[in-house]
Amino acid sequence: MVLWLLWDGIIWGNADINDWHDVVAVTAGWRYTIGLKSNGTVVAAGRKREGQSDISNWHNIVSVAAGDWHTIGIKSDGTVVAAGNNMARQCNIDKWKGIVKVGAGYLHTVGLKADGTVVAAGRNNEGQCDVNGWHNIVAIAVGSYHTIGLKSDGNLVATGWNKFRQCDIDDWHDIMTVAAGCAHTVGLKSDGTAVAIGDNEYGQCDVNGWQRILLPNYSKVNE
Repeated sequence: MVLWLLWDGIIWGNADINDWHDVVAVTAGWRYTIGLKSNGTVVAAGRKREGQSDISNWHNIVSVAAGDWHTIGIKSDGTVVAAGNNMARQCNIDKWKGIVKVGAGYLHTVGLKADGTVVAAGRNNEGQCDVNGWHNIVAIAVGSYHTIGLKSDGNLVATGWNKFRQCDIDDWHDIMTVAAGCAHTVGLKSDGTAVAIGDNEYGQCDVNGWQRILLPNYSKVNE
């Protein structure tokens, strides 16, 4: 599924959510979509069987993230709220404070703190929550079973499942932003080119030749 968040805050791209207005950010999980409105409330569409769409009472939210079956919201005071499946305790984040960014994987949740350190909760069978000791982190990306951290110097750190080498990003430099899929990792470099590594069964890592990629004036979320 592809969604476009237009400048006027209206979502275009899915008939089920054309009535959303004043939306400033979107995120997509497995078969569901979350929208953050300008007034700090949150809207949801799609699958709700695991409770991931039980966000109607959320307020003062400044950022959202969607995992497979759970949803995370950052409040304006740096605390975090969660809804949805909690089978691996990935929603046990009520004691987190000072959070500025958050990411959600299959059954784990990762939070970036204002001091550049990282916290994690949930399934850790593959080491995806082994983020203790990370410092100077400015952004995070969370795949199904792996976690990526972007450092202030443009280098990356990674932990978790590495069957497809999706965590082999030690030689990447000058990265501006990073994203993680189920089993692949993509980075945007400061020169506008892109790099990718990991599972490429569907060509999801075929970014060689991409040039002059810029952060667009809309938000695009792929599920």
